Amino acid sequence: MTTYYKKTNGTGVQVEDTRIAVIMVGLPARGKSLIAQKVVRYLAWLSIKAKTFNVGSYRRADTPQPTADFFDTANKDGERLRHAAAEAAVADMVRWFERESGVVAILDATNSTKARRRWVKQRCDANNIETLYVESKCDNEELVMQNIMEVKTTSPDYKGQDPETAAKDFRNRIRNYEKVYQTIDEDEKDLTYVKLIDVGNQVIINAIKDYLQSRVVYYLMNLHIRPRSIWLSRHGESNFNLEGKIGGDADISPRGEMYAKALPDLVASSVGDDRQLTIWTSTLKRTIQTARYLAASPKGYDKLEWKALDELDSGVCDGLTYQEIADRYPEDFKARDDDKYNYRYRGGESYRDVVIRLEPIIMELERSENIIIVTHQAVLRCIYAYYMNVPQEQSPWMEVPLHTLIKLTPRAYSTEEVRFKANIPAVSTFRSKGSTAKHQEPENGHKDH
Repeated sequence: MTTYYKKTNGTGVQVEDTRIAVIMVGLPARGKSLIAQKVVRYLAWLSIKAKTFNVGSYRRADTPQPTADFFDTANKDGERLRHAAAEAAVADMVRWFERESGVVAILDATNSTKARRRWVKQRCDANNIETLYVESKCDNEELVMQNIMEVKTTSPDYKGQDPETAAKDFRNRIRNYEKVYQTIDEDEKDLTYVKLIDVGNQVIINAIKDYLQSRVVYYLMNLHIRPRSIWLSRHGESNFNLEGKIGGDADISPRGEMYAKALPDLVASSVGDDRQLTIWTSTLKRTIQTARYLAASPKGYDKLEWKALDELDSGVCDGLTYQEIADRYPEDFKARDDDKYNYRYRGGESYRDVVIRLEPIIMELERSENIIIVTHQAVLRCIYAYYMNVPQEQSPWMEVPLHTLIKLTPRAYSTEEVRFKANIPAVSTFRSKGSTAKHQEPENGHKDH
């Protein structure tokens, strides 16, 4: 099947005539669901229509909390119900491609035998759907145990159960799968596949067919599923914030300086241990000034400046207040309110443009551990939307307050969020959709991107 790409103003990369089913393969506790959800989230963030079909969710409709015996191949009733769940998931996946013009679906299941993988491929071939198999193979006992701990506390299969009992049952479930598990090997070299061995320490790629498949594979190669967190903070309040101006390269205000001094303790309390962080800032003064005390802390954090983390470029509107923009460019002001994600400032950027330039940042975040990013409101909205799966049309309207540290911890089924507020006042730069552009006095709040 041929894949075409075109660049269009305001809509980014379009994918036409492409339908790919990503088929997960692997024993339980190998991070398959985490990988599946990350890929869907990444593609949706890039405006590529993607969806996960988790066979376990279909199975839970009939068997919500089975014991390990249910997964024993000698259990014929269990075998029948598990196959019925796989049938229902594949049927729904095919319908989704047909009725909703889906582009990438992920079949999240063990798919642990050659016969099961062949059956899935036949179903997809019959419906003109490409298949890309992704096997997560891990024999590192420490990593497997970490995943067992994660699953027993987050999986719906063990909700409300004693954690130790759940862990023991889950280990027994894994043993039942191990009896029949067949890794992808030379007998299946006609399959398009990626094997991620020990969480990406080794990657084997076979017969990748087109650009979108290679894009997914590149993302997978950058993933790791080890536990970690990401910290996000805006710069301290700036002089432009005080004046209600957008963009620019202003210094931080006296209150912004107070936040910069408070940030090392705020970060230390949120980290809670001695792990090393790496600090990323933009190249603009207000983020570098905000991070300088953190960078100088005795913990010896490394620090990097990224041009890709610079604030959304507001073009001819740079340095103006929203009232000035409404007065000078009323049509632009309305157009931005109508479609803030796609609206591009004259001579500047849109939120969609920011997402495209942030893609290397996301790749680097996925391969890294324990990063703190000090950056700008629009950029943070885009990064936060990636981790929290916020729809595009909503992301530009999220409130991201000044003088607040956000800690995000990716889990198997979601991303946990904790906010740490510094007790330091700052203007509000939040502007709700449809609100007036009238400049407000500092104590009442201001406008920004």
